Amino acid sequence: MTPQQRHPPRKKPMAVPKKTESRPPPKRRAADLAYDAIETLLSTMQLEPGSQIAEADLAERTGLGRTPVREALMRMVSIGLIVQQPRRGLLVSTIDLADHLDVIQTRRVLELLIAACSARRATALQRTGIVRCAEAMVEAAGRGDLNDYMKADRALDLVNHQASHNDSAVKAVIPLIVQCRRFWYAYQHEGEIVEGANAHLELAQGIATGDEAAAVAGANRLMDYLEVFARKIIDK
Repeated sequence: MTPQQRHPPRKKPMAVPKKTESRPPPKRRAADLAYDAIETLLSTMQLEPGSQIAEADLAERTGLGRTPVREALMRMVSIGLIVQQPRRGLLVSTIDLADHLDVIQTRRVLELLIAACSARRATALQRTGIVRCAEAMVEAAGRGDLNDYMKADRALDLVNHQASHNDSAVKAVIPLIVQCRRFWYAYQHEGEIVEGANAHLELAQGIATGDEAAAVAGANRLMDYLEVFARKIIDK
């Protein structure tokens, strides 16, 4: 009997694939939550342009402490959503009709860039998610439900911004988006949300299919919609 027969080679154990654990999303800071809550109050005109900001009141309305609220307000001062004036304290910035077309033109450049980046870089989950958000906007628009429409709009923006992986463009566009939302809420009786929802759907479908040209065309259609809406108000 040969040594090989006495000691047959051991079979290598089968490799067991490692389980990939899904990581929970990073916990958001209290200041970020405060920023989102105050931005909603600004966008929906619950904090009216030119009104004075009371830090304690915002802490109570948001359910967050004064420290995160203060940090969020200082961030808004830095991007022009809140104005700091001597002896008057903090005020909500006004809506400047003459400046609003410039806001849209600047936002257009950034939105086209973000759309192209998202079409290239989005994950499969993000591609599915952004279409789901756009479909929710279309459904809400059909019912004439402005609150659900805007909720889905914010959710779509969040997915789009995360999918783009372009932090510089996202940071630059966010205050412009808030200005456009404020303008839209102020003059919503002149708007047509179904057209806006369909423009968002075109953008989402372009991103979902990875078609940069289609995504950019959708972003352009959305900016065209906002520009036509703004000119309708300004030209009155």
